[in-house]
Amino acid sequence: MSLKDEIKELENNIEELKIFSKEKNMDFSVQISALEKELEEKYKSFEENEMDSWSRIQISRDPKRPYTLDYINELTQDFVELHGDRLSKDDHAIVGGLATVDDYKIMIIGHQKGRDIEENIYRNFGMASPEGYRKALRLMRMAERFKLPILTLIDTAGAYPGIEAEEKGQGEAIAKNLSEMFGLKVPIVSVVIGEGGSGGALGIGVTDSILMLENSVYSVISPEGCASILYNDASKAPEAAKNLRMDAISLKNLGIIDEIIEEPLGGAHRNLPEVAKNLKEAVLKEFKKIDKWSLKELLERRYEKYRQIGEFSENILEEQEEESK
Repeated sequence: MSLKDEIKELENNIEELKIFSKEKNMDFSVQISALEKELEEKYKSFEENEMDSWSRIQISRDPKRPYTLDYINELTQDFVELHGDRLSKDDHAIVGGLATVDDYKIMIIGHQKGRDIEENIYRNFGMASPEGYRKALRLMRMAERFKLPILTLIDTAGAYPGIEAEEKGQGEAIAKNLSEMFGLKVPIVSVVIGEGGSGGALGIGVTDSILMLENSVYSVISPEGCASILYNDASKAPEAAKNLRMDAISLKNLGIIDEIIEEPLGGAHRNLPEVAKNLKEAVLKEFKKIDKWSLKELLERRYEKYRQIGEFSENILEEQEEESK
């Protein structure tokens, strides 16, 4: 049995024991504590010896992983959700609204997935349609009007690729967001909290500072899609994931993201309050840093940031190859 399978079995045993303890009204806290301690050791061993890009992708897709609304509930008690794009309808794959974080008034916008089939259908599995990106842009313009900084939480496999979305201008809606975000006259910070996939992520991702949770991923294409195109074999997704360098550590080394936010062993779902605290501290630190820039400096820095993304250096790639050995 692989270490990953051992971890899965331990997690199932702990969950079953907790349920049994509750149903029978019996105290198994000692046994549960012992199993949880063993699980921590397994996680530690896995992260030290077997963690790679493909493993982090699996964690980023874990259905127990916290989503945008989970972080909003942890970060603030006064979130006021705003709905609709004022053109067509309200896209439930994008949520956004006004909130206060430690006396810092901000606009929060993010992708939202569902926990079960019914909710995932309602949220369209976190894949936004044109209405979602137009809603996001409407809220960003509102934030600019009231001089509020913007926080975006990215977590999507990509924009919705359906025929209806294409008919309603999916590409144009994303392109419009990219264009307008470059000129927004307020600070913008983004955090990749799970999957950051393709234009669906970039539609709310042109920001002054890009942060990633430790086990999140960010890429122009999914590893399965890349493997299908390059190798004509989707089963080679783990190899594609390694070559895409889509994990937080690789992207930090390449200079694409600014900071990595630490997660507990096993992923963010194992301790939401701790991860939310780390996320809040990192985001507020970035906002306070950006606040010191003049408007001219803000826009120039944002422009230069994205001009520099994509610069190629064989030395960096060689260094990363050495580090991965």
